[in-house]
Amino acid sequence: MKGWLVRGSLRRRLLCAHLVTIAAGAITLLGTTLLFAPSLHDRLMIAWLGPHWSMTADAGMVEMERATNAIFTLAMAQALAISSSVAILVAVMVSLAASRQIAQPLERLLVAAQRIAAGHYRERAPVQGDYELARLAAQFNTMAAALENAEQRRVALIGDVAHELRTPLATIAGYVEGMLDAVVEPDEGTWALVLDEVNRLRRLAGDLQELSRVEAGQVALNTTAVAPAALCAAALARLEPQFAEKGVMLRIHVAPDLPPVSADPDRVLQVLINLLGNALRYTPAGGEVVVQAVKAGDTVQWAVRDTGIGIAAEHLPHLFERFYRVDKARTRATGGAGIGLTICKALVELHGGQIWVESAGLGQGATFFFTLPLFHHYE
Repeated sequence: MKGWLVRGSLRRRLLCAHLVTIAAGAITLLGTTLLFAPSLHDRLMIAWLGPHWSMTADAGMVEMERATNAIFTLAMAQALAISSSVAILVAVMVSLAASRQIAQPLERLLVAAQRIAAGHYRERAPVQGDYELARLAAQFNTMAAALENAEQRRVALIGDVAHELRTPLATIAGYVEGMLDAVVEPDEGTWALVLDEVNRLRRLAGDLQELSRVEAGQVALNTTAVAPAALCAAALARLEPQFAEKGVMLRIHVAPDLPPVSADPDRVLQVLINLLGNALRYTPAGGEVVVQAVKAGDTVQWAVRDTGIGIAAEHLPHLFERFYRVDKARTRATGGAGIGLTICKALVELHGGQIWVESAGLGQGATFFFTLPLFHHYE
């Protein structure tokens, strides 16, 4: 009932607006005609009969001219009244059709909005009406699709988090129950395994907290002028022992005179370490990982290139999604929780940069790129 009142009110307002406009135009036309028509008629008569007609005409002719003027004015008023009535009637019919054409798409848009508000995220509004109304409906549908995708991601996130928690909790519960039943020996090795699962839970909780803060824009960036070479050197110092232990070569190709970028050094180092850690994880012994940084317009573009297992084309668009992993059979202990790249994407975009990945296919390695804006002295 409330929706009907709203729709009726909208149509009535549109119709009343059209009628007021029509009435104002008709009254203006009638008043202007009655005001100026007699004087214009006199001028035309004088011009036709001559300027000295009033001096030579007798009283009967003058009286006839006045009667003619009055009759002309009356006929003009009657004609205008009839034509205005007909015009108003036609305009009312056209206004009804026009108000319906405007109100009907808005009514359907309102119904779609109400259904989406009730949780029906698949609802879409029909794209119809004039150009502006069609654009409004199209943008509404785009918003509805974004809400549907967000809801799907929310549901998937809850399921993924539950799955991530279930595995280590089941492992911990199994060991504890085994020790309580005297099936498992509570020795140092058992407690080390339990502690390892607890640390996995702790890392997952930390990653989820970090992801929520970054995606909500609640991370304060301490941006300053940062030399790309210094960032790469810091990442090299942090990860070089791990690369050496696995037998993977790590090389840095960054010019020392590369201009500085505007960034938070800790957050960019976090991105570099995450990308290098992924490259190390998926590059077999004897392989190579190369870090490059070059100036690209108003940005510096980093590239982390490895000779690892590569990525199939169908996985490339999804790598930065939460909990997405290329190898579904890989364990979380060896393959990670699938949050690191999502955090990297959020951090890079928070700096105003972009991040993407390229790979020629399986066995061809992969290259992760990201950009950061150059530092300007007026910042």
